[in-house]
Amino acid sequence: MAGVSRSTIVQLENATLKDLSFSRTAAVLNAIGLNLEIWQPHPRVGPRSSEYTPPLVIAARTASTSYRTVINSEVLSSVLYAGVAPEDFQAHVHTLLDEAPLALLARVVEQMHVETGMPRDQVWSNMRRLATKAKTRRAIWQE
Repeated sequence: MAGVSRSTIVQLENATLKDLSFSRTAAVLNAIGLNLEIWQPHPRVGPRSSEYTPPLVIAARTASTSYRTVINSEVLSSVLYAGVAPEDFQAHVHTLLDEAPLALLARVVEQMHVETGMPRDQVWSNMRRLATKAKTRRAIWQE
């Protein structure tokens, strides 16, 4: 009914399925009478607490772990905006895109969108381009 293979359904039922695309997820949910909707993020209400650390700062720290040189959030922002990493920071970008939690990368995309007006899909596209150039092994960057 969902238009997916029997093995996909079995893996889904056994929680062994590694990845299910958005369209396939929507088809499976539709077959059982549910739907999937993606909404714009809810705008935050009120001022940020003094303990708030912007995602780009956290991402820059994550990217700099184990490296002598440190990439700061401004440089990381310009790398993600342009989709090109300077030679000195290519290893940092590889580490970030290969090892950072996806939730952090999603927050970075949102921060880039809010601060620069860059479309979210363009930030993701630039990350994918950087990941391909860096030859990361993470499945999310594979097409």
